[in-house]
Amino acid sequence: MIYEWDFWVVLSDFDLLLLGLFNTLKITGLALVFGVPLGLLLALLRLYGNLAVRLPVGFIIEFLRTTPPIAQLFWFFFALPILIGVEINPFEASVLTFSLQSSAFFAEVFRGGIQSIDSGQWEASKALGMQRNETLRRIVLPQAVTRMIPAFLERAIELMKTTTLVSTISYADLLYQTNNIAQSTYRTIEVFTIAAAMYFVVIFACSLAVRRLEIRLARTGETLVNGRT
Repeated sequence: MIYEWDFWVVLSDFDLLLLGLFNTLKITGLALVFGVPLGLLLALLRLYGNLAVRLPVGFIIEFLRTTPPIAQLFWFFFALPILIGVEINPFEASVLTFSLQSSAFFAEVFRGGIQSIDSGQWEASKALGMQRNETLRRIVLPQAVTRMIPAFLERAIELMKTTTLVSTISYADLLYQTNNIAQSTYRTIEVFTIAAAMYFVVIFACSLAVRRLEIRLARTGETLVNGRT
């Protein structure tokens, strides 16, 4: 038996796939918008807070990094509304989950970037009368961020892949729309092939950009991979 391919049936619903891709990118973008500054805050607290601050912050970071994202997603969508008595829709639960989880990973990237800066620069700034906060803001962070860019972009790509989990709580991302179209058209192979191609185009383009950036930064010696120089 030879399978007869028919993409035209699926392409008639291509607008739904584009909407799903937009929703996927929206969740990814918002998770980055909230996750990056929160990650910086967590990193600074873990680096410069007193012991009473560092211990709980360290636990939060490790907990968010090591627990399965789908377990976190289900907790925020199903359990948190029961505890606070407020209904949380799939979009809100998705943004909350991936913002918090991303912040934990970004915190470690920030921490690695800050610690990669030579201690002599701290000492020189202190000798010039600069406060630690000023040194961090004007000297350390600008250099650290340059080194962290590839790691940030790699994490953003991984985040986009992970957001496919939002389909499990009926958020209309690309995977959710793909599954719905497959059920209505009975063209599972075609619709999932198109969806995979859409994921590939977006993620591969981002991967190429990251590689080019890493090459450019490597030439200047400003590289940081997985939080380490």
